[in-house]
Amino acid sequence: MKKKLQIECAVLGMISTNCYFLINTETNETIIVDPADNAADIGNWCRNNGRKPAAILLTHGHFDHMLAADALRNKFSVCICAAEAERELLSDPDANLSGQWSRPAVLKADEYLTDGQVLELAGFQIRAILTPGHTAGGMCYYLEEEGVLISGDTLFQGSYGRVDFPTSSMSEMGRSVRDKLLVLPEDTVVYPGHGESTTIGYEKAYNPLAQWSR
Repeated sequence: MKKKLQIECAVLGMISTNCYFLINTETNETIIVDPADNAADIGNWCRNNGRKPAAILLTHGHFDHMLAADALRNKFSVCICAAEAERELLSDPDANLSGQWSRPAVLKADEYLTDGQVLELAGFQIRAILTPGHTAGGMCYYLEEEGVLISGDTLFQGSYGRVDFPTSSMSEMGRSVRDKLLVLPEDTVVYPGHGESTTIGYEKAYNPLAQWSR
């Protein structure tokens, strides 16, 4: 029987980042994805709603997706997971842009993930899909049984993430979106790092990278 997944979103920080809460409504175990900022507010939300943080997942290492991660790890004694390919960027304030936009910040994950690795968290199976382009270690999280993709800054509604930052690559972005994400079932609901949700079917029809051929 399917686990009952409830997804809630808080838009946080100076760049309006989507911080997602993947909640197992049978147990209240909660996966926090991209805790952008405001650790106190996130912690209070969890406490006030009876949520039990089980892990923190990072889609990539830019500051606007991870500033609250360390404080939440300490508060709830949970692990932080990120792509192995993002290890260097997380440790470099210039590459993760915190040195330019905010206070300089570095972060060390507890578990570094590889492409295709399957996580068992909060009663859900989550497949990590490495999608370089926005950063070298961009990682999307696919909950196949629930028909959900957390796409970070790789795939937006009708668009895609910027490719002019350290470790970015336009050619890799095109391949990631076309070859790894748009091959998923069309009814998959996509929750991006910024902006509104979409579906794989919509992006196959309207995303400019759908016909990427380089």
